[in-house]
Amino acid sequence: MEVIVRGKNFEVTEALKDHVTRKLAKMEKLLDHHSVTAHAMLTVEKERQIIEVTVPMEGFLLRGEEASPDMYASVDRVVDKLERQLNKYKARVKPRHGSDVKPDAVRPHSEDLVRHKTFPRKPMTVDEALLQMDLLGHDFFAFTNAETDSINVVYKRQDGRYGLLEPR
Repeated sequence: MEVIVRGKNFEVTEALKDHVTRKLAKMEKLLDHHSVTAHAMLTVEKERQIIEVTVPMEGFLLRGEEASPDMYASVDRVVDKLERQLNKYKARVKPRHGSDVKPDAVRPHSEDLVRHKTFPRKPMTVDEALLQMDLLGHDFFAFTNAETDSINVVYKRQDGRYGLLEPR
């Protein structure tokens, strides 16, 4: 597993970079020998030490974020979260051959108020989209519906059920 570690608002020490790389590399045994690249962004905001990790994989995206007063604790917690996501995914879905997923590209709006994200256009079923939404921990997920080849959105309703938005 290749690990790319970047710092925001501070410079990442070699010791911290080694810790992140070692912890994420332990996940490799769960990846069934797939070659992946993990992207880790470490941020310091006042008393919060935040780590965001994105691991694009075949057909889905692992993503975790953790914050605590100690960066090493944040790293340990985010790796635990990613391992749970990966085990959950593996338990629900048999491995499939698919296109590689590119990591989300996040670029700030000109006024830096709106985050812009791109997502892979790999067609998927509604069930696959619901699984991806769950893995990401989001309340909604936009995807290309494999049955209709149109952009759809699945979302979590207030009553705990799911909804589907599709164009006419």
